[in-house]
Amino acid sequence: MVPPGPPQTSHGNPAGYRAGSTAMGCLFNLDTDRADPLYSRHPINLEPHVAVREAFRRMNDQGRGAVLICRAGVLVGIFTERDALALLADGADLDVAIEQVMTANPVALSEDDTVATAIAKMSTGGYRRLPIIDSDGRPTGFLKANSILHFLVDHFPATVYNLPPTPHHATGTREGA
Repeated sequence: MVPPGPPQTSHGNPAGYRAGSTAMGCLFNLDTDRADPLYSRHPINLEPHVAVREAFRRMNDQGRGAVLICRAGVLVGIFTERDALALLADGADLDVAIEQVMTANPVALSEDDTVATAIAKMSTGGYRRLPIIDSDGRPTGFLKANSILHFLVDHFPATVYNLPPTPHHATGTREGA
């Protein structure tokens, strides 16, 4: 499912459109730029029977925040550092099969999805990383929230670099009064 584009005005232009606006150009880029250049290749893929302890070891050794669980090469689950923290907080057995504690049937992006689709899925689901799958359901990589952040900084440098430290902070009194 493709998220709706920017709201339209009665003239057919996106709401907030200004001729020559760099921000509007980026909005259109979000709807047309594919997310695949942003994702990291070579995810850690584990079979469902692998022990949680081994998943921890692989995540630590390779400096990754998640592993993908695949059956016959097809994505069936994901196990993230957030899952690991919850598991450790409950004092779980680390020798159980990862399929018992993974998130089954995770939300994923296709290799053709746009940056806008990735942002929509991440923000709607509250995800920090999404697996990327090919047309056969085989994982080809991960898209992380920080990769999208870097993309936005590259496309909106003036806006991002000129944000105040706390952009939604309202002062109680006028400065200089």
